[in-house]
This record gives sequence, structure tokens and C-alpha cells, in this order.
Amino acid sequence: MRPTRRRAMLLLSLFAALSVRAQTVAPKLIDVHFHYNGEPNVLGTLLEKLNQADGLAVLLITPKGLPEASKFIQAHPNRFVGFGDVNLDDPDIMNQMERFHLAGMLGLGEITRTLKNYDDPIYWPIYERANKYHMILLFHTGIVNRLHPEVAEDVSFDRSRITRLDLIARRWPKLILIGAHLGNPDYAEAAEIGRWDPNLYFDASGTTLLKKQEDYRFFRSIFWWSGVVSPHTPSGGPGAFTKLLFASDVFGGDLNEFDGSLSRYHAMLKACDVSESDQALIFSGTMWRILQQQKEAIAADVLR
Repeated sequence: MRPTRRRAMLLLSLFAALSVRAQTVAPKLIDVHFHYNGEPNVLGTLLEKLNQADGLAVLLITPKGLPEASKFIQAHPNRFVGFGDVNLDDPDIMNQMERFHLAGMLGLGEITRTLKNYDDPIYWPIYERANKYHMILLFHTGIVNRLHPEVAEDVSFDRSRITRLDLIARRWPKLILIGAHLGNPDYAEAAEIGRWDPNLYFDASGTTLLKKQEDYRFFRSIFWWSGVVSPHTPSGGPGAFTKLLFASDVFGGDLNEFDGSLSRYHAMLKACDVSESDQALIFSGTMWRILQQQKEAIAADVLR
């Protein structure tokens, strides 16, 4: 890419990074996982909810939804952030990344239904490009739904196991990864790799908090290292539960799931006696810090 075009793209990225975080203090709520495919009237209704909650939503935007989403992101920079919804196996993936990057998207996701394992070297150039652009990557992890079982498809749960993110996190230590659904059902594996990968976070959206609602204390057994002083645990830092980020996984415009997810998160964290300070990080603080660091990294590239 020619230097002049690269610099122009960096300036656009910096503008996007600055505009979506125009407010000087963190919102009280950040939803890191909200699908948008151009469904009518959804963003307007979501905006009302975000205004009431002092919230920010990360929209996972398909090409179909990009025109409308871009309008809302530009008009309400303190309420919306955009990620580009891409298919890693698309032959045009690099050009798609460029288009989303130019449109001010700050990440990619939800990455899912790949033809190879997430950590297969065939995808490494994509991750290298994302790392170069300081993009955040949100991966679907765990079991993959099958809405039309009568249709043959080349999809495998094994390709999207949470453990596939460990190599990616280690190979690109500055690349922020979010594993959606906490690796459902490989929860223990998720927490254990998250314990040692500081650039790997999770959301507990989807069915995870539904099927565990009678046993929310279970999560204490996987996020076990809070306050444990040992050479076998990371030193310092907040509690282990802060590897979690809030997410609703709304898709198809079903905004009831936004409220339901929020309620389940609160119930689980209360059952697990998670401190208010750590809850504040889960619901907003951690993602806000990530976004601020991303802004600084993009700004440093522009000045370089």
C-alpha cells in the first residue's frame, strides 16, 4: 500500500477512534456483542435503551447493515462502536477488511463457521493485518448452532473450540481477542487460557447463563484465582472474573435478549459474590480501557 494512502487510512481510523469515545468518562455499560444486519427500527430502539443505561454498544455489522449503522455511529458516537462482520474464508477477505477499516470499524466479528481451525496458519495473514490496524477480534467459540439440519454444511464445533485462541493470543500479544460464549461448553478451558493470556477476554452470552442459571456458583470454580498468591497465577491485577465482558448477543433485532442478558449477568455475579469494583470492570471498565488503548495505538501510528 502506498504511504500516502496508508496515512490517510490511519487518519480515518484515528478519527473513528476519537469520535466513538468522545466522552471523557466511561459509560456505565458496554455491550460488546450486538449483531446488526440492517433490521429496521432496531438501532433507534437500542439507542433509547443505551441512553437510559448510559451505555455503548459494539455493533457487529454485516455489509447489508453498514449504511444504516454508519449513520448511527456518526450521529451518536458516545453510544455506538462498529465491528465488521466478516467470513475468514471469503477470497475477498483482505479487501473487506480494508473497506471496514476505511469505514471506521474498530474490530472484526463475530468470526464463526470457518472451514479450518481458527488457529490454522491459513488465517495468519488476516490476524497480522488486524494486528497492524489495532483491530479487536471477536470470535464465536464453542458449539455452533444448526438452524437448518436438513441442509448439508461444512461446519465443525472442533474448529471453534476456545483453545484455538490460545496460539493466536500468544503469537500476537498486542491483538485483543474476545471469545464469545465463554467457549460453551468448555468453560474451564476458557478460564485457564484466559488466566495466562492477558489479551484474551470472554463474554458469557448465548445459552451459557441460561443453562447454568440453577448453578451460578459454578463460575467460582473456573475463575478460581482471585486473590491467590502463587507463582502459578498472574501477579496483581483485579479479580479473575474481570476476564468477562458484558454481551447480549442480540441478533435478528430481538431486543428482549438485551434485557434478559443484563439480568442474567447481574444474577450470576451476585451469586458468585463478585465485588462491585470488579462488576464495574465487567460491565464497562475493561472494554473502555481497551478502547482507550486502541485509540492511543492508532494515534501513535499516525504520528510515526
